[in-house]
Parts: sequence; C-alpha cells; structure tokens
Amino acid sequence: MKLSKIKLAGFKSFVDPTTVPIPSNLVGVVGPNGCGKSNVIDAVRWVLGETSAKHLRGDSMADVIFNGSASRKPVGAATVELFFDNSDGTIGGQYANYAEIAIKRTVVRDGTSQYFLNNTRCRRKDITSLFMGTGLGPRSYAIIEQGMVSRLIEAKPEEMRSFIEEAAGISRYKERRKETENRIRHTRDNLDRLNDLREEVESQIKYLDRQAKMAARYKKYKEQERRLDAEFQAIRLVALGVDLDKQQLGLAERQTALEASIADQRAIEANIVNARETLTQAQESCHKAQGAHFAVQSEVGSLEQSIQHARELRERQERDLNLAKQQLSDLRQEIVKDRAQLDELKATLEQLAPDLDLARESETLSAKNLKHADSAVEAWRGAWHEFNLEVAEAQQTSHLERTRIEHLDERLSGLGKQREALQAEQQEISLSRLEDQVAVQLAE
Repeated sequence: MKLSKIKLAGFKSFVDPTTVPIPSNLVGVVGPNGCGKSNVIDAVRWVLGETSAKHLRGDSMADVIFNGSASRKPVGAATVELFFDNSDGTIGGQYANYAEIAIKRTVVRDGTSQYFLNNTRCRRKDITSLFMGTGLGPRSYAIIEQGMVSRLIEAKPEEMRSFIEEAAGISRYKERRKETENRIRHTRDNLDRLNDLREEVESQIKYLDRQAKMAARYKKYKEQERRLDAEFQAIRLVALGVDLDKQQLGLAERQTALEASIADQRAIEANIVNARETLTQAQESCHKAQGAHFAVQSEVGSLEQSIQHARELRERQERDLNLAKQQLSDLRQEIVKDRAQLDELKATLEQLAPDLDLARESETLSAKNLKHADSAVEAWRGAWHEFNLEVAEAQQTSHLERTRIEHLDERLSGLGKQREALQAEQQEISLSRLEDQVAVQLAE
C-alpha cells in the first residue's frame, strides 16, 4: 500500500484545487521557505484524523482554511483527499477488494468537520481503525517531519513503546483490547443502571398495583354510592310527591276559605252600600230640618206685620217641630242601625283576622316546604302569588271600608251636633216671647 496522490482545495496556502501526484516510492518536494512544503505534510496528518490545531501550526481548526491575501478573498471551506494504492491487499477487512482507497476530510468556518471513505461519509474512528497497525496515522512514526528524529531520540519510554508497538503491528490489538474493556466497563455500568432501574420499576409496579386495588375499591364504593344516592333520591321524590299532594290539598282548602271570605266581603260591601243609602236619606232629612229652621226664622220676621200671620206661623212651626221630632227620632233609629251594622262589620273583620294570620302562617310553611321541590311546584307558586295579591286587595278593601265607617261616624257626630244646635234654637224661640215682643212693638 502506498500513497498515489493528494488533492487539496482551500487548505492553507492551496487556495485553488491542487493535485500532488506521487508516482514512485521516492518523491521530493523542494522549494523556498514559505512555499508550502510543510502544508503538504500537515494536509496528510489532518486527513488521517489530527484534531489538535497546535500540531498543525495553528490556533484553531479554522486556521487550516485559506484566510485570504492581498489579491484573493478568503474561502469558506477546506478539503483534502488522499488516494492509496491497495493492489497488494495491505488493507484488509471489507476494503481488501478495493484496489484504490480514497480518504477525504472537509471543514467549514463554523468548525463542522466531515470524513469520507471512498466518497461515503464515515467517522474519524473508521479512518483511524483502517490504518491502525500499518504505521500510518496522524502522529505515527511513518510521517517524519522537521524535528521528528530528535523527538524519537529524546522520546520517553512510554512514547518509544507506542512507536515500537505501532511498528510491530500490535497497537491495533491493544486499541481493540482497550475498546473492548471500555465496552465491558460501559456494559457493567449499564447493567448496574439497569438493575437500579429494575428495582425502581418493581417498586413503582408495587405502588401502581396498590393504586389499582385502591382504584377498584373506589370504583366499587362509587357504584354503591351512586346506587344508594339514586335510591335516596327516589325515596325523596316519593316523599316530595306526597308532600306536594298535601300542599295542594291544603291550597285547595285555603282557596275555598278565601272564596268564602270574598263572599263575606261582598256581603259586607252590600251592607255598606245600604248604610250609604240610609246615610243619604238621613242627610236629606237633615237638609229638610235646616229648611224648616230657615222657614221659622222667616216667619219670625213676618210676625211684626201681622199677629194672625204669627199665629198661623206658630201652628206651622208646631207642625214643623213635630215633623222635626219625627225626623230626629228616625235619625236616631238610623244611627242605632248604623252602629249595629258597624259592630257587625267589626266583628266580621275580627273573625277574618285569625283566618288571615293562619293563611300567612300556612304561606310561610308552604314556602319552606316548597323550596325542596321548586321545579315541581312552579305553577303553584304563581297561584300562591295570586292568592297573596287577592289577600292584599282584601286587606286594602277592608282598610278602605274602615276609613269609610270612620268617616260615617264623623258625619253622624256632626249631625248630632247640628241636632243639638237646632234644639237649642228651638228652645230659644218661644211663642210667648214673640207675642211679648209684638205687644211691645204695637204699644210703641
């Protein structure tokens, strides 16, 4: 196996794609200082997997990319490809049948690096494993650069041992052993983690099993709760139905009592109308008495003209007086009747007051009971509301009737006062006194 050619593009000073052929076993690269001779060796080491920018005479891996000059702009990537002649089958394994093997590495300015083996993307490990034991690698003894001989002479025993093992071809097996030991260690670590994970999973399984049993018991108890709740709701619904029937029966009874109260109220209103008519008649009689009184006064004035006329006037006044007495007697009788009717009305109102209180108590009790069956007795609430309105109207009507009765009492009191005034005037008007006054006037 030998290196046949090198292709470079954008690598350090090789900005343009460049091919370096190696036709024989001995090839020399000559030129002045700074022409890029060392860059060829750096390119070979870089493709073989060198990761240290220090060994490539740079500060970072991006320094291998052409950074520009006075006449050229910098490029964004660097590519190096090595071609090896494998006609002798030095490289075994899956690549033993390939007469030529190409290894390529590319890098961009963001630091991304890629490896290719026969134009197939691969890992850095694949390339190092391919050349392990052949004496070729990024830091192997096969690449002798400036200062390499002195480093070999001054190398420490450990470093010299690595060179000898590489030359003897046993480094491949040591690397494989090291890799196998790492794998065994990683496998043991994975087994330990797997055991820990298994123990944790077993504990979680036990916990989940307990939770599953608890969930099953919860589900069972929940079903029992739903069934018992349904039975309770059914029993409660039946009780509410019975209570509703009782409430409807009580409501019907109260409606009947209310209708009876309304009938009594209408009878009271009829009595009040009759009392109004009687009062109107009494007022008419009072007006007549007032008219008679005014007539008497006019007759007293006419007594100065004629005694005969005074006698006739006295007779007429006597008749009027008898009529007024009769009317007064009638008024007294009407007043007695009105007072009796007033007492009856008061007694009726007193009888209705307990019924009204009872109705209110029943209303409060019904309201408390019907709170548990709002949806079933919504229509009954409307009826109950109408009943309250009717009761309120009855109370208002009763209040008005009481006010009217008080007004009648005041009117009767006024009529009594007027009657007493008429009696006083009647007593003051005496026929003998009038005759004396007429005699005195005639004597004059």
